[in-house]
Amino acid sequence: MTLIDRNAPVLVTGASGYIASWIVRYLLEEGRTVHATVRDPSKKSSVGHLEAIAAKSGGKLKFFKAELLEQGSYDAAAQGCELVMHTASPFIIGGFTDANEALVRPAVEGTRNVLETCNRTASVKRVVLTTSIAAVFGDNQDLRKIPGGVFNEEHWNTSSSVDHQPYSYSKVAAEREAWKMAKAQTRWDLVCINPAFVLGPSLTKVSASTSIETIQNLGSGKLRTGVPRLMFSLVDVRDVAKAHILAGDIPAANGRHIIAAGEASLLDMAKMLAPKFPKYPFPKMEIPKAAAWLFGPLTAGISRKFVSTNVGWPLKLDNARSKRELGLQYRPIQTTLTEHFQQLIDDGLLKRR
Repeated sequence: MTLIDRNAPVLVTGASGYIASWIVRYLLEEGRTVHATVRDPSKKSSVGHLEAIAAKSGGKLKFFKAELLEQGSYDAAAQGCELVMHTASPFIIGGFTDANEALVRPAVEGTRNVLETCNRTASVKRVVLTTSIAAVFGDNQDLRKIPGGVFNEEHWNTSSSVDHQPYSYSKVAAEREAWKMAKAQTRWDLVCINPAFVLGPSLTKVSASTSIETIQNLGSGKLRTGVPRLMFSLVDVRDVAKAHILAGDIPAANGRHIIAAGEASLLDMAKMLAPKFPKYPFPKMEIPKAAAWLFGPLTAGISRKFVSTNVGWPLKLDNARSKRELGLQYRPIQTTLTEHFQQLIDDGLLKRR
């Protein structure tokens, strides 16, 4: 049981990020003090939306410059904090030449760097770590090895590597490092938040993510000829942010928490959006797996191994623990998709082909 003083500042790493921005907003709206780490506190395109939120809230916001791979750079921000929300981690699916340098090393060493700061900071009592369902499983086909056919918090990703699903590998490697460090000391405890594929409105127009790209592709016409049968587990970014705050404040919170509203395929998502936005060219059919295997590397930048181990395979995750122990209530997937799509239109980020 860990009691957090709500008057003490809360450290949020990577505070300008997609999920972190919502965490900061909710904390400020509760009147709390936030120590926000970012790469460049003077960069208005990165922090301006947070400053605007702070100005309208009853909370206090203070920025600190920090880098994942710079040892000691989080020390000043952690001073006086009892609760640390570590969200900062690279979220890159492609476009790099060295997966270890682009993803794995920053995720693992960055986590180690932040937790070493927690070890040095006497005030810290709890760390809430943003991890992912990618630390639970690597490929949809991994489900065939799971009794009952449902992933839960007891399961760990053992199928990813630097060469196959390197983003997923970076998440499981970072979380394992976090648990190793947590168990090596007794002053602070660790609670992990394992979100599904995060969708929903962003608090800034400059946010770039795979989430945004996926929704853009569905509505732009890029996929009008059809989509592969690829199942996703989805969750609203606002529910993920709430989960972090609940995990920080509930004294009995512990362990891992899958944060997922439910599952849907790419075609399911298109069918949810099409009636709301009839002018956009959403896909209306699924393409055969053989076609996805043949053309995926050329048209979508996905490997044939990814197609083999994900396309056509079912997916199911158990979110019962998050509802039971955190009291989390989930938004309907259709609501999340609709509000996300509308924001892309409003922000001028959706162009039809």
